[in-house]
Amino acid sequence: MAIDVEQQISARVTRRFRASPERVFDAWLDPKTARKWLFAKAACQIVCAEIDGRVGGWFYIVTRCDGEDVEHVGEYFEVNRPRRLGFKLLVADYAQCFDRVTVDIVPLAHGCELTLTNEPAPNIADQVRRIEACWSDVLDRLAEAIGERSTRAAILEAPAAWQR
Repeated sequence: MAIDVEQQISARVTRRFRASPERVFDAWLDPKTARKWLFAKAACQIVCAEIDGRVGGWFYIVTRCDGEDVEHVGEYFEVNRPRRLGFKLLVADYAQCFDRVTVDIVPLAHGCELTLTNEPAPNIADQVRRIEACWSDVLDRLAEAIGERSTRAAILEAPAAWQR
């Protein structure tokens, strides 16, 4: 007898921060801070950031790129400050179903480590590498928003021998 087990595909990105777990966690739920980094892109601006950061609460973030608005909507299913945040995410321009995203934050001796896991909607599951790259950029912008240098800036400023 064969058992059909559906394998869950997920994108995963890990990043270390010098900031405390509380500061990193709070940046996800504070609309004023999130407006600086969450779903931001270099050539775009965030025109709306509404966040109700509680279980069952929603977020609504709109970015404007080349005159077109892109809506990011979601609902929080887990809010455990400062360790874990879970939410469903829909970007209708890219998917027809909600992705499931979890953010786990582990305290370190100096700062914290954040692991973001995105279980994409079935119709975009083949785009895991692109999703990881997008989240990596988002986490670089988070670092900048809380006063840290992005990974990208650190690499550009590193001695040439480190970049090999």
